[in-house]
Amino acid sequence: MDADGNNYIDYIGSWGPMILGHAFPEVVEAITSAAANSASFGASTPAEADLAELVISAFPHMQKVRFVSSGTEATMSAIRLARAYTKRNTL
Repeated sequence: MDADGNNYIDYIGSWGPMILGHAFPEVVEAITSAAANSASFGASTPAEADLAELVISAFPHMQKVRFVSSGTEATMSAIRLARAYTKRNTL
């Protein structure tokens, strides 16, 4: 509900993380627990490997998973993959 009392349907769902609602207790607890172990790492962690296994089990056609921090990093990874696959130095 907004400041004027209008109700809206959130079709975006905050890009996915809010699918269970705002401040869902189990999600807040999981975030708090994960944050206690740090929020950013420069290399893969066991938790990331566990998540990759969950993703691959949900999508068995996927052979590899790469987690990134931004759309820019995802695009750069896709470009590097395309260059390697096509054996081209430039696009």
